[in-house]
Amino acid sequence: MPKKKTTNPNEKPQHERFKEAAKELGADKNAEAFERAFGKIVPPKKPQGESAQ
Repeated sequence: MPKKKTTNPNEKPQHERFKEAAKELGADKNAEAFERAFGKIVPPKKPQGESAQ
């Protein structure tokens, strides 16, 4: 069984890093800007039933 990755104790939690990224992109107050920034960070879901080629 592979070893678990050791976490850096100085690293911020993922939600804090996400909030910082949103602020940098100017998406912390405006919902439309948030959606636009979120689309850049998270790839869109593929429709179900579509096979990977």
